[in-house]
Amino acid sequence: MIPPNPSADPTSRDRSTVPFPGYFAVRSCIGPITMSQNAAPSDTMAERSAGSTWKQRVLLETDRRIVATGLMGAVFLAILTANAATPTPFRTVMQSTDVIHTLFQGLTTALITGVTLVVSINSLVLSQELGAVDDQRERLDGALSFRESVADVIDEPVSPADPGSFIAALVDACANRATAFQAAIDRSSGDIHGDGAPSTDADDPSGDADDLSGDVDDFVTELTRHAERVRTDLTDAQFGTYAVIGPALDFNYSWKVFQARRIGAVHADEISESARETHEDLIDALEGFGLAREHFKTLYFQWELIALSRAMLYTAVPALIVTISMLLFFDTAVAQGSIFGVDVLVVAVAAATTIAVTPFLLLVSFLLRIATMAQRTLAIGPFVLRRSSRTTAVDGDE
Repeated sequence: MIPPNPSADPTSRDRSTVPFPGYFAVRSCIGPITMSQNAAPSDTMAERSAGSTWKQRVLLETDRRIVATGLMGAVFLAILTANAATPTPFRTVMQSTDVIHTLFQGLTTALITGVTLVVSINSLVLSQELGAVDDQRERLDGALSFRESVADVIDEPVSPADPGSFIAALVDACANRATAFQAAIDRSSGDIHGDGAPSTDADDPSGDADDLSGDVDDFVTELTRHAERVRTDLTDAQFGTYAVIGPALDFNYSWKVFQARRIGAVHADEISESARETHEDLIDALEGFGLAREHFKTLYFQWELIALSRAMLYTAVPALIVTISMLLFFDTAVAQGSIFGVDVLVVAVAAATTIAVTPFLLLVSFLLRIATMAQRTLAIGPFVLRRSSRTTAVDGDE
């Protein structure tokens, strides 16, 4: 049985039962809690953004090769559009200036500089992999310790080795512990009500227990529903693609930590000792998921930078061949005629220019996703560093 509420004066309460220092000040500030589906943020990081959902999906989920191809098409069409908007024909400009030689000479220099940039990126990534034996042992001990702590959270002898299964197991543990917390609250409410008939007496603690049960039910329902969606999205997901890290970023653990702690603060007098233990277990699981998410996000960034370096090197060689060929062998007199009303000379220069800037466009496409992910998950924990859609409750970051 949970004892009745003490006096309204906070100073008269037993400080030994206070869940954390400053509890009474926090509770007086946050007031009543309303846990509703409408108050919870959306299930995906793109939907939680203040910008357009399609824009976020292009920035985060679309294959980088498709994004780079789209940028190449935009560059090609932009050059043709600029030619159409210019009153002086391009052939006339060529007679007075050697614009092609100047253009591709600059592009050749930029491509060689770009290769140097790739070497710098690889050096940055590899610098974290190089070190003395003691440094490597410290990294290994940290990784093993983390895996052991996760094995305790998911209640398994060994945590999964596959990143997708690892994240899914943590999400499943969060859902299971949330359900256990809900069951503990239901048992406590049954003890208070006795025969199951709710009391309408304002001085009876069962009224507060009913509020607690409702808040916990809403919270757990939202958490388990979201966890099931994340587990489904992680099915057969292979690390190295956004299919693994995306669902992990969608699971906004910090909002759930915030709501769980808020329940514990507002209803501290109504939560039994056994329910409080399950409540702490739930928070531990959510915080463990947050640490795992940050770890795999870091690994994903390294993976993306390596993939970017490889893609830039693959495209830099043919781009360099095109720019040098335009300098040495291109003859404007040979480029005669038109294609769909556009001078062949303009089409050839536009195509060669597009190929020459392809490594840069790949750099843009990769960095757009990395920068977007970094900005959206910059703070670890329930902090808001951006302007976003507000809910009826205080919002938390992903």
